[in-house]
Amino acid sequence: MFGLQISGQTITKIGFIALQSNKHPLLLLWLLLFGAFSLVAQEDLIKPLPIKAVKDSITAPLLTPQMVRDTVVTDSTEIDTLGGKEPFLLDKIEYKAKDYVKLSQKDQKIYLYNEAEIYYQDTELKAGIIIMDYIKNEVYAGRIKDSLGNYTQLPYFKQGENVVIPDSIRFNFDTQKALIWNSRTEQQAGLGQLGSDAMKVYADVTKKENDSVYFLSEGKLTTSKDTIDPDYYIRVRKAKFVPKKKVIAGFSNLYIVDVPTPIALPFAYFPLTVGRTAGIMMPTFGNDPDRGYFLQNGGYYLPIGDYADLTLTGDLYTNGSYGIRAQSVYAKRYKFRGNINFRFENQIVSQKGFDDFSRGTIYNVQISHSQDPKANPNSRISASVNLGSSQYYRNSLLQQNLPNTQINNLSSSISYSKTFPAYPSVNLSLTATHNQNTNTNVVDVTLPTLQASMERIFPFAKREGIKKGALQNINFQYDLNARNQIRTNDEDFLSTRMFDDAKVGARHRIPISTNFKVAKHFSVTLGGSYEDVWTLQTFNQSFDPDTQTVVTDTISGFDRYNQYSLSASIGTTLYGTFNRGEDRKLQAIRHVMRPSISYGFAPSFEQFYDEYLNTVTGQTVQFSRFQNTIYGAPRLGRSNALSFTLANTLEAKVRDRDSTVTEPKKIMILNSFNLSSGYNFEADSLRISPLVISGGTNILNNKMSINFGANLDPYAIDNNGRRINTFNIDNGGSLFRLTSARANLSYSISSSDFGGDKEEKRGDPDSPYDGQNYVAASGGRTDDLFGQANNFNEGSFDNRDEDDVENPVYGTKIPWDLRLQYAVTYSNSNRQNEFSNHSLMFSGNVNLSPRWRVGVSSGYDIRRKGFTVTQLRFERDLKSFKMNFNWTPFGDFERWYFFIGIKSSILSDLKWENRSQPNIR
Repeated sequence: MFGLQISGQTITKIGFIALQSNKHPLLLLWLLLFGAFSLVAQEDLIKPLPIKAVKDSITAPLLTPQMVRDTVVTDSTEIDTLGGKEPFLLDKIEYKAKDYVKLSQKDQKIYLYNEAEIYYQDTELKAGIIIMDYIKNEVYAGRIKDSLGNYTQLPYFKQGENVVIPDSIRFNFDTQKALIWNSRTEQQAGLGQLGSDAMKVYADVTKKENDSVYFLSEGKLTTSKDTIDPDYYIRVRKAKFVPKKKVIAGFSNLYIVDVPTPIALPFAYFPLTVGRTAGIMMPTFGNDPDRGYFLQNGGYYLPIGDYADLTLTGDLYTNGSYGIRAQSVYAKRYKFRGNINFRFENQIVSQKGFDDFSRGTIYNVQISHSQDPKANPNSRISASVNLGSSQYYRNSLLQQNLPNTQINNLSSSISYSKTFPAYPSVNLSLTATHNQNTNTNVVDVTLPTLQASMERIFPFAKREGIKKGALQNINFQYDLNARNQIRTNDEDFLSTRMFDDAKVGARHRIPISTNFKVAKHFSVTLGGSYEDVWTLQTFNQSFDPDTQTVVTDTISGFDRYNQYSLSASIGTTLYGTFNRGEDRKLQAIRHVMRPSISYGFAPSFEQFYDEYLNTVTGQTVQFSRFQNTIYGAPRLGRSNALSFTLANTLEAKVRDRDSTVTEPKKIMILNSFNLSSGYNFEADSLRISPLVISGGTNILNNKMSINFGANLDPYAIDNNGRRINTFNIDNGGSLFRLTSARANLSYSISSSDFGGDKEEKRGDPDSPYDGQNYVAASGGRTDDLFGQANNFNEGSFDNRDEDDVENPVYGTKIPWDLRLQYAVTYSNSNRQNEFSNHSLMFSGNVNLSPRWRVGVSSGYDIRRKGFTVTQLRFERDLKSFKMNFNWTPFGDFERWYFFIGIKSSILSDLKWENRSQPNIR
């Protein structure tokens, strides 16, 4: 007989080879021990949870003094009574315990006490106490009490990446079943494009039936980060738990701060599948005064392969109104990404038979596609589509993004381009465009536009090397523009009637130019352009004396015209520097001027014009059969004009505030200040063109942007407001007459500009639901001057880090931001002396506390003396919950919206929202 007891820090490494278990009983104990431990792993466990051990009623089997004094009996006869075992091959084993390791053949157990640890291959077990009964083939791991009587050293079992942390665990090697007390697991579950969240599963008692099925008794499910005292959880009495797949529970109800709520279900199903999974999207229930009770945003989510998904949602109202929406998001890394949205609503107001009954339909289609440049450098396809009913954003039954109600134009473009790189390279593109004015309901469509261009060719110079002189710089290009153009209205759009007035044509253009230096400082450019225009339709005009009207006849068939023009320009760059000395704060000012003079000449092409006699007025009217074609009629009347432009920039050199910096800092005073005018040699009068002024700059450390412009006319006007061939100064006025002016100022500032920490952008940059990506996908504005574009049922809330939330000096550094925009337009072309546009818009947000944020977006129309679209926003982060209240208190789009729900996408259906509905206009 012999005994083995090791106290203190002990590490023993044993290498096993094939052996007969009836000859080596002590080694067999270790064999059974680690064979059992390797089966305790639970594949559903991702990472350890930060659990604070608390005192409870569960008693761990502790070592008694008698067990410590016992010795291990080594009786060969007794050992021979054990059944024979097959030989095993095992790797090296490492184990240790702070107090002692005891091998007891008498108890037929092995004990490791206090900070017990065992390592075998990819298996790791840590606990306060570890006991192995090699007769019953059971292993036990539990906690121990500290000096204060509290349980410490919770069992920690890890195999590979899987971890379990219960209070205690008992595992049977033969049946592979286990009992786990106070188990804590964490499941990573994803719901498609909404991202992934961790579901924490707690249970008083867990029975492991097999590797894939566990039964829970008195369980809790939550996504709260606080694992010790969660702010909410779902209590389940009995449940079946399938790791990484689902939890099927009986009676379940929601607890908030350990207080039961009336929210309960007789049974519940919680999907825990990792990645994108198909599933039902729960609707929102509400009531609308004009349409009755409704269910909104109910539907189904369906992943399609590895790169795409489909979301189908809809709304249903008791008066018969309904809405259907389909959305698909697709992406393939290094290849392409995009999304497709379709929205349709059948709107019924009131009830059939009432005077205010009305019915109408609206729709909206959005497509976005972008290709990675690395996918194919010589071929590219892209799409940006936003089309539909002109009143969709304003009349939709959904709680729409407020900025979208101010959209006056919908535009779309789908293009495919192909480059042939061989010299001379040729680029081809095929584009379909759409432009829709939501105020006038006019829709312009090109289906399609073919654009082809050949690279610039220098016929008198080598392809490589520097080109010198006018001859070597002679170059020409070729480009083709052909398109099918359609103009229709909102009612006929996407019907066969929209093609009735389609116009088809093509324009070929060959520009030729050369450039050279004169007197080293002057750049001269000479050039010309030849155009050949083709059309498949022309229009003949005649006067009908019977009806006394002008009759226009459409002539189908191919027709063409050509025209050409010549041009020349000369320009230079002038630098002026005013030095004040290096000892001054303002050391120098530099003024850069770029004057240029251009001359253009083009003959008249009367050969493409005809005449008819208006017998009523007796006048002869000149017209061209190419009028109202895509590219218009050829030029009538010779063009012979001179134009002048002067571009200015102004910058300063100042001493840096940091005394350690030796180099001065450059500051731009004026980014641009441009003047332009012209003189028409062919005009009989009013030969001088108005002087156009434009400019812009950034000040206040680039926080304020200023853009301005004005038109100055040198000629006077008569009493009827018409320009006359008399200079304004000769008519008793100033040198120039101000006909229009405009200015636009924008200013953005935040608390980070005053020493605060800069805000970090959160979210996945590849996700179409984050920040401005979501706004752009909805077709709205990218700023929040008309309110923020939010959909609280999609995307994730701003999950702030706990360390940031608990910042003790938060009250002295309240984060805030402010945006201001001022726009004014002055008109005085006919002495009206009025401001056609004069408004101030602003938007801002303030974080009153780490979890409270309020915001406002509004503006004031100074000309019309009224407020623009105004939105008040209140956001509350309730840790596991989010709460939002948006309110537009007045105006055509008066409404309010309240939302509270769980932030985690796993339990996003646990929500409550209420809203008002805007009136249909």
